[in-house]
Amino acid sequence: MSPEDVLSQVPRFRGVPLVVSPLTGGITNRNWRVEAGGESFVLRVAGEKTSLLGIDRHCEHAVSLAAATLGIGPEVVAYLPEHQALVTRFVEGRVLATGDVDDTNVISRIVRSLRRYHEAPPGAGRFCGFSTIRDYHRQSIEHGVALPAAVGIAIAQFAEIERSLPAAEPLCPCHNDLLPANLIDDGTTVRIIDWEYAGMGDRWFDLGNFAENHRLNRRQEECLLNEYFSELRPDDLRRLHAMRRVSALREATWGFLQTGISSLDFDFLGYANDHLERFFADPNARID
Repeated sequence: MSPEDVLSQVPRFRGVPLVVSPLTGGITNRNWRVEAGGESFVLRVAGEKTSLLGIDRHCEHAVSLAAATLGIGPEVVAYLPEHQALVTRFVEGRVLATGDVDDTNVISRIVRSLRRYHEAPPGAGRFCGFSTIRDYHRQSIEHGVALPAAVGIAIAQFAEIERSLPAAEPLCPCHNDLLPANLIDDGTTVRIIDWEYAGMGDRWFDLGNFAENHRLNRRQEECLLNEYFSELRPDDLRRLHAMRRVSALREATWGFLQTGISSLDFDFLGYANDHLERFFADPNARID
């Protein structure tokens, strides 16, 4: 079904001239920008077999609505479960890149949005980075993915990391996929998009996920923790480093599984191997 056919199911777009153009950069779904009546929207249609990645589209809709209400996510315009499609308002601003976090003002805006979501009332869904890694690893084997020997070593080290961490804190609403491309900065507020992995989870996974995906160096890590907790504690830095490694392995196992289930034109194997290397990197070596 074409994006125009999907949009025809939304009452506000019927009879309105539409200009639909593909958006690049997505590695799970197919996305289009939609111009209609002087306004801009985004149509996102789920990729194939994304339920195997642990994505619940009804949960995604619920948390997207919550994030929009908090002012940190785009307005949700329509949800079409029969087409696995979501329409949101286009967010104006600059899509962040890894180098942008060198500006402490940008980190401050990101932290404000994250804390606003983390401190919100409990919401839909649940996410655990540890169980997600185990599930992706298991499914990769079931789908016949040829995993490198280093994956087995990483899984063993990952189990040690899990055992070494302090007791889990109470769950809170988390995004769990804080890639640079999912953060849009208008200079006042950083808005977060793509809530498909969101759910009640561990704020430390969000912090580690953000730090790893943005390749924070030591100074930037300290800035992140100071902004979030208003102080810098050595134990927090160690915990952040541990969760950075967990995040890297989550991305690696996600990539390996995608090689077995996705039809999108993307180098999932290269993505997986890159993040596997990052899992083995020493977080303490990340300096200016």
